[in-house]
Amino acid sequence: MSLISRSDRGALARWWFTIDRALLSSVMLLMAIGVLISMAASPPVAERIGLDSFHFVRGQLVFVMIAFAVCFAVSFFDPTSVRRLGFATFAVALALMLAAKFIGPEIKGAHRWIYIGPLNLQPSELAKPAFVIVAAWFLSEHTKRPDMPGQYIAYAATGLFIALLVLQPDFGQTALVTLTFATMLLLFGIAWSFVLGLVGVIATGAGVSYMLVPHVASRIDRFLHPDKGDTFQTDTAVSAFNNGGLMGAGPGGGIAKMSLPDAHTDFAFAVVGEEFGFIACLGLMVLFFFIIIRVLKRAKIEEDPFAALAMAGLVSMFGFQACINMGVNVGLLPAKGMTLPFISYGGSSLLGTALAMGFVLALARKRGSASTMVLPPHVALA
Repeated sequence: MSLISRSDRGALARWWFTIDRALLSSVMLLMAIGVLISMAASPPVAERIGLDSFHFVRGQLVFVMIAFAVCFAVSFFDPTSVRRLGFATFAVALALMLAAKFIGPEIKGAHRWIYIGPLNLQPSELAKPAFVIVAAWFLSEHTKRPDMPGQYIAYAATGLFIALLVLQPDFGQTALVTLTFATMLLLFGIAWSFVLGLVGVIATGAGVSYMLVPHVASRIDRFLHPDKGDTFQTDTAVSAFNNGGLMGAGPGGGIAKMSLPDAHTDFAFAVVGEEFGFIACLGLMVLFFFIIIRVLKRAKIEEDPFAALAMAGLVSMFGFQACINMGVNVGLLPAKGMTLPFISYGGSSLLGTALAMGFVLALARKRGSASTMVLPPHVALA
């Protein structure tokens, strides 16, 4: 029996009877799995760098609690509040990204982080979901008011965000943002010729990066010609899946985490494969797939073009990031420092993903009769 009566008109009751509980439960399950994987993957990493064995586990628990609080709080918002928070977050995050270039620490040749008190924040992680909200609103406004150059403002916002990502540099996030925006344009109804032109720009940018940025060229060369460079991390990750087999070596039985420097972050999926086996990896992929399909189905019947585009864009970014991380782990993509949403260790990543899922939960809440909602012709989410 529900503890909340349908006759209750309070904010919590309204939230409970309009929220997508299956989606909320899936997000909470992913967060819990992330803590479990941190307990399996992070102790050897912490010990290698002279920290207490459960240093990263405690950090993950703190980050997960904050992330859940953010996701829960944002899920109460209405679409107007989501838009306002998205715009404010995007503006602040872009300012922090610019500041990080000049006053942030240089880590592995990049200026992606900035200290805010004791917190080492990666502003681009918060900018990503906020960017989708901003782009979705400007694109949707163009469908309502054709005289407003909303799509061109969305292009300008995308260009500014990408320019700051390249300046850091962070080419992995650049590719993720570009893929997400291209998907939103397809759903918005943009001409294929424009999308193909965008693909051409991406290919040109990748070629220029390969020629001018040594570490990008090194990673691509190592991927294409493994015998000509250091492929230790990828080789170790692939070996971990082979060692795990179908059922895994059991919790604590893996050996890859003993030597993988990023076992708790970029290569957490390899630890899952070794210690819990292919079945667990498949279950994790099914959970990601369920979230993506559920949100896309909800977006398809949404009558508000802003909410439809925003949900589709947010879950596309979520799915692309998961696919890129898993692809790197199994050796299908060049090594790239990109986390697995809710699973990898990292406060900024967890907060950014929680903000994105909070936006999704808020926009997916029932507003009227969803079964009778028809999508406007300008937003053909087929």
